[in-house]
Amino acid sequence: MITGELKSKMDKVWTTIWTGGVASPSSAIEQITYLLFMKMLDDLELRKEANASALGIEYKSKMFPDGEFVPKDSSTGTAYSNLRWSNFHKFAPARMFDTVRNYVFPFITVVNGTGKDTAFSQYMNDAVFLIRDAKVLLICVDELNTIDVTNTDIMGDVYEYCLGKMAASGTLGQFRTPRHIIDMIVDIVKPTVDDYILDPAMGTAGFLQSSAKYIQDHQAKEMLNKEVNKHFNSTMFSGFDTDATMLRIGAMNMLLHGVEEPNIKRMNSLSEDNDDRDYYSLILANPPFKGSIFEDETSKDILSICNSKKTELLFLALFIKSLRIGGRCACIVPDGVLFGSSKAHKDIRRELIENNRLEAVISMPSGVFKPYAGVSTAVLVFHKDPAGTNKVWFYDMKADGYSLDDKRSPIADNDIPDILNRYNNLEQEENRERTEQSFFVDKEEIVNNDYDLSINKYKKTEYVAVEYPPTSEIIAGIDELEKQIALEMSELKKLLNL
Repeated sequence: MITGELKSKMDKVWTTIWTGGVASPSSAIEQITYLLFMKMLDDLELRKEANASALGIEYKSKMFPDGEFVPKDSSTGTAYSNLRWSNFHKFAPARMFDTVRNYVFPFITVVNGTGKDTAFSQYMNDAVFLIRDAKVLLICVDELNTIDVTNTDIMGDVYEYCLGKMAASGTLGQFRTPRHIIDMIVDIVKPTVDDYILDPAMGTAGFLQSSAKYIQDHQAKEMLNKEVNKHFNSTMFSGFDTDATMLRIGAMNMLLHGVEEPNIKRMNSLSEDNDDRDYYSLILANPPFKGSIFEDETSKDILSICNSKKTELLFLALFIKSLRIGGRCACIVPDGVLFGSSKAHKDIRRELIENNRLEAVISMPSGVFKPYAGVSTAVLVFHKDPAGTNKVWFYDMKADGYSLDDKRSPIADNDIPDILNRYNNLEQEENRERTEQSFFVDKEEIVNNDYDLSINKYKKTEYVAVEYPPTSEIIAGIDELEKQIALEMSELKKLLNL
């Protein structure tokens, strides 16, 4: 989330690019992300160099090797060292502008250097550097130079913030998932090096990035295997979206996370164009909440599970179709999915219970997506298991570590550690009472309630009797107060000579 000093810096960069002649808001967003990408590439190398130096190891950069970089269709080049942010930001304005426009920008469009037709090369192929003034570039570079980009999802934060500035965020129900919620969901499903992971509504690839980091942190030894590393860099991660700008940012973000050739496509995941079925072992997603789609654009096998125009229902059907047997899914849905009374709502819930193993429903408070939306949501965790559901674990999240207003300020209350601890020890949840924050509900009870999955349907409220003093005692107290007020008023009037 963009706040404080970072917000001020981004406002200045946005205004500078805008007044510098980039009239399209979406183009302004892209220019900002390109500049951030330039800085993040160099910062990534600086960290590697520092780590190697601390270990007494000589580090040879593959990103910025010795020699010259010569752009395609150009006869002149420049030293790779000049492409590094830590160097070119010190250049005089005219030299900096010439270097960034003619060398650094062409470099970042082919930075993976594989020469293959990768997702990165596809979505950077038509990228255009629109900053046309050395002074504009100097101001932007100076402002961005002091930004801490150790959070490598900062481009997603910037993209979301800029969308908010141009009042475009959420028009199709696409609200970017907060990083700590993404990380919680990834910690729940625990991706492995054997997974084939999909986000069919990927946005800036937050779920894919978090999954990549989880695997790097928890399976570092396995990642040393050549075949595993190849799978990680090419076939493990897939993401689809219809927004070219988000795909471009997603491709950049994945490269920054060490994933060189993810399967990222511009595609309507719900259409017949998406024919991936029974393939993925893990799906993570926060699909559009309030979108709708024409029936003739939707894949027929999806409609066979849930005949609806509501995207939040259709995406659930897509997840089921896309998973292989034994595959698992963790996704965010609006509360209406849990208790909606339409035939389509009941059909998708019946499918989750009867023909899949619904494992958990984690209800989240309505402020999680503020300031962009106040909708109440839940996380569904299920496995593609024809044996069906036996029982479902419910958790009532009341706090996520941030205030639930538009400011979303950090607070002490946070249920996420408790959620992860309890989910990882579900055998200890068996005897929890319905009055507590988490508990199990048997399948039979859910079926008898029209497959309703809202926690309030099953949660019991514990009422505590409150004893009040007798009426005569209360009235006597009021009389005494009135006498005291009258006495003090009398003394006040004497003081004022009234």
